[in-house]
Amino acid sequence: MSHSYLDFLPPHCTHFPFSSPRAICNAQALALASDETAVVLGEDIAFGGVFRAAAGLREQFGEERVFNTPLCEQGIAGFSIGLAAMGHRAIAEIQFADYLFPAFDQIVNEAAKLRYRSGSQTNAGGLTIRTPCQAVGHGGLYHSQSIEQFLLPVPGLNVVMPRGPITAKGLLLAAIRSPDPTIVLEPKTLYRSSVEEVPTGDYSIAIGRADVLRKGSDITLISWGAPLYTCLEAMDLLRNPPEKLQHLVPSSLREASVELIDLQTISPWDRRTVVESVKKTGRCIIVSEAPVTGSVSSEVASVIQKEAFLRLEAPVLCLGGWDTPFPHIGETFYKPNAVRILEGILETMRF
Repeated sequence: MSHSYLDFLPPHCTHFPFSSPRAICNAQALALASDETAVVLGEDIAFGGVFRAAAGLREQFGEERVFNTPLCEQGIAGFSIGLAAMGHRAIAEIQFADYLFPAFDQIVNEAAKLRYRSGSQTNAGGLTIRTPCQAVGHGGLYHSQSIEQFLLPVPGLNVVMPRGPITAKGLLLAAIRSPDPTIVLEPKTLYRSSVEEVPTGDYSIAIGRADVLRKGSDITLISWGAPLYTCLEAMDLLRNPPEKLQHLVPSSLREASVELIDLQTISPWDRRTVVESVKKTGRCIIVSEAPVTGSVSSEVASVIQKEAFLRLEAPVLCLGGWDTPFPHIGETFYKPNAVRILEGILETMRF
């Protein structure tokens, strides 16, 4: 009889220190165990995947439910849509988010439209696509992109992005059980850099709901995925600037109260939480790794401008990558770092 690492947890253990890959694997194991129609598929999934987010699942649930696919993203998406349309829960992995583009036609023109096109006679709501995204430190222009802005305007498609192991498990289980096809974008730098006390039982996070990580009254910071941790670094620099930055941060601004929001769901994003926060603080900065032009940031900013205009004390500032391909070198100069975010906070507070 095969076992998973969950079989060896202490009795009555309700939380366990999981990394993101183990939390994701745990979520998939729970889905497979609770739903006999669920299957996990993708390139190299049989041995656990390149990031080990499916480690042990094939041994535990068998080769008919956890299996490799050809190296063809369009085929993975098309086959998974067919599984979902036939009533299965298809949990597919695209090895890097950059390679969703070969499958874009299947996702946008088939998965997202199937319910509408058929008059609700069929749908691809059982489809979940997991895929690693954002900068990895050495991935370059084909393995480090943020691609959420391409998925945001697609009707009929959910898009979520966890910030760590707890949200990785909670959002993935919610995605798998959602009545709509869902893309789960997993920031790959968090696979190895964070460990959290993750609930070991069935646990999900509602899709479409932002999370206020820190409450504040003077300025709202909005982000998602890995840049949230850079925002936290910037907030620490604001409060306690090192000697080389003290000349940039006047003492009058060091006590500024910053509210930090994790969007969590890119589509449909939580307008209410965001707008209420900005109405309270009067100032807002939106931080992402993707270029600002035509981005999630610009969409969020446009809604804030419309719904909170009379409360704004400064223009909404969007910080993101530059309008260039993701570079082979110099990632820290491409994506917003803590100092760049700190400068944005100071600029907005001084306006």
